[in-house]
Amino acid sequence: MAKGNGTFRIGTGAGFSADRLDPAVDLARRGALDVMVLECLGERTVAFAHRDRMADPRRGYNTLLERRMRALLPACREARTVIITNMGAANPRAAAERTRDVARALGLSGLKIACIEGDDVSGIFGSDQPFMDEPGTLADVGRPVVGMNAYLGADAIIPALEGDADVVIGGRLADPSMFLAPLMHHYGWRNSDLAALGAGTLVGHLMECGMQITGGYYADPGTKDVPDLAQCGYPIAEVVADGSAVITKLPGTGGCVNEATVKEQLLYEVHDPTAYLTPDVTADFSHVKLRDLGQDRVRVTDAGGRARPEKLKVTVGFDAGVLAEAGVSYAGPAAGTRGRLAAEIVDARMKETHKIKSPLRVDLIGAGSLFATAGKTRDDSEDVRLHVALRTTNRDEAEMMLWEVESLLCCGPAGGGGYRGVITPAVETKSVLIERGLVKPTFEIFVT
Repeated sequence: MAKGNGTFRIGTGAGFSADRLDPAVDLARRGALDVMVLECLGERTVAFAHRDRMADPRRGYNTLLERRMRALLPACREARTVIITNMGAANPRAAAERTRDVARALGLSGLKIACIEGDDVSGIFGSDQPFMDEPGTLADVGRPVVGMNAYLGADAIIPALEGDADVVIGGRLADPSMFLAPLMHHYGWRNSDLAALGAGTLVGHLMECGMQITGGYYADPGTKDVPDLAQCGYPIAEVVADGSAVITKLPGTGGCVNEATVKEQLLYEVHDPTAYLTPDVTADFSHVKLRDLGQDRVRVTDAGGRARPEKLKVTVGFDAGVLAEAGVSYAGPAAGTRGRLAAEIVDARMKETHKIKSPLRVDLIGAGSLFATAGKTRDDSEDVRLHVALRTTNRDEAEMMLWEVESLLCCGPAGGGGYRGVITPAVETKSVLIERGLVKPTFEIFVT
C-alpha cells in the first residue's frame, strides 16, 4: 500500500472470536477492499488462549483461524486485500506459521505473513501491582496468573505494513488500532496528527464489532425492525484523507446502516466521549456529526484527538478453576413450584450435606431468572428449567454438583427430565497499567 489520497476501503470480517464466516467471504469477493480486519480477541478470550497454550505449546491462537484463512486467503489475494487480525491471541507465531501452511496448501506462493509479538508482558509485574480501575492488587485475586497482555497500538502494526505484508497477525492488538494502522500507513499520518488519529480511531471503533453497526445487535422486532437479518452483511468504511468516512455495507446483503445503528455503536463501551483512551490517541467523539446519505450509507465526521495516554492497558488473566453447569426441566401444572423445590433441594444438598462453600447459583429459567436478584419471579409458569452453576478450583466439587442435579430425576420432585451437565475451564481477568517503554513490539515476516 503506497501512501496516497483517494478513498481507502476497510471492511470488518469478524467482530468477535466466534463471528460468522460466510459474510466475510462475500465481503472479500465483492468488497474491493484495501484491508479486511478480523477482530477476534477479548479479555477472557486471550486468557483462555493462554490456558490452551499451557496445555499444548502449538496452540493458544483462535481455534477458527485455519477455517477463516482457508476461506478468505484466495479471495483476498486476488483482490489484493490485506488481512489484519488479532487471532494470534496468546501465540501469534504459531498462528502465523499455521496461516503460512494453509496458504501453501492453497498454492498461494509468495504470500507475506507478518507475526507481531511483544504484547505478552508476563513476569514484568510484581504481586503488589495495583488494578487499573478498582481497588486492590494482583495479590488480592489469590489465583494463578496464566498470562499478561499489553494492548498494542498502530505503531506495532505499521512496520509490518511497511514490509508489504499480505496478512498481519498479532495477539492483543487494540481493536481500533487495527483499523487506524493501515490508514496511517496509506495517508502518511504521523503520531502528531492528532485530529486524523482521532478520526481514524472513530472509524475503528465503529467498525470493530462487525454487524453491530449493520443492524445485528440493533434489531428489536416491532421497535427497531431490520430486514433479512439472517443474511446480515458486514460493514465497510470508505475513508478519505482527513479521516472522515462513510459507513456502508455490500448491496444485496441483509441488515441496515442508518443514523441509529451508527449512533448506538458510537456510544458502545465509551465511558467518556471526550476522552476515549487507546494506545494511539485520546480520541474525542463529543463533536462527531452523522449524515444519513440513504441506501445504507452514513457519513461520519468531526472526531478529534489529544495526546495518547502515557501508559498502556494490560489484561491479566487468572486460572479460575472450572465452571460446572447442569440443568433439569419441569413442565405442566405447578412446574414453577416443583422447580423451586428442586432448587431448594440442590442448594441444601450442596451446602449442608456436602459442606461445599464454593460460589453456587441456582436459577429457574422461565420464572424470571434474569431478574432473580431484583426479586422478580413468576409463580404461574408451566415451563421452567432448573439451571445450577458452580465455580470451583476443585473438580470433585464440580462433579458432585452434576451428580446432585442428575439425581433429581429419581429423587424428586416429580416430572423432571432433560438433564444436561458440563464442566468447562474458567478464567478471571483484571486490568493494570504499564509504562510504554517496557513494551517492545517486534515483527517477523514468513513467506509462502
